[in-house]
Amino acid sequence: MPDPSTLAVRVGLPANSPLLRVALTHSSYAAENDCESNERLEFLGDAVVDLAVADLIVTRYPQLDQGDGSLVRSRVVNEAALALAGQRLDLASHLLLGRGEEKKGGRDRPGLLADAFEAVVAALYLERGYDATRAFVVDQLANDVAVAAATPSQVDPKARLTQWTIETGRERPVYEVTSHGPSHERSFRATVRIDGQEHGRGEGTSKKAAEAAAASAALARHHA
Repeated sequence: MPDPSTLAVRVGLPANSPLLRVALTHSSYAAENDCESNERLEFLGDAVVDLAVADLIVTRYPQLDQGDGSLVRSRVVNEAALALAGQRLDLASHLLLGRGEEKKGGRDRPGLLADAFEAVVAALYLERGYDATRAFVVDQLANDVAVAAATPSQVDPKARLTQWTIETGRERPVYEVTSHGPSHERSFRATVRIDGQEHGRGEGTSKKAAEAAAASAALARHHA
């Protein structure tokens, strides 16, 4: 496994940052080694990334109104995009995984990479504050935001489905999500309802991914 101090320096953390180790610790490893996982940091990092990207959009793209800004943010702050950011940082090679997760190829799972990226952002936020964290998030995601801002209409499935309900005079989509499996291998199933009726189902390795899959199913059903 590569020296984590190299990653720490790249991120902007102290070389021996204990928070970075936590950020890279998957729940499967934590369960086997009786230590803290990155789940709490991922929870915080999700909010920090969301704020930093919104800050970037408002600051650099004043031509975007609230609706387009929200669509741009949804294309950047999602599992697939954040997993790519994690790949660029080579987080996969630094992850601490349990034996079972390792054997199943957990390092290649987008959900794990996205969660780890958010956890690293949270570690940076706790160590160095918002300004340094915003600068890091901008450095990692500015190009993705620029691409999304150039074509804000090419939006994610959930945003497209919401837009379809608005255009057709229906109620906004309501998502119901359930989770299954152990904490280190949890899967999610989502159902999307519109006007009280089920319109699509989907599964994913995160709540966001399952909701997106359900929205895609609903869009396909209505050819929207």
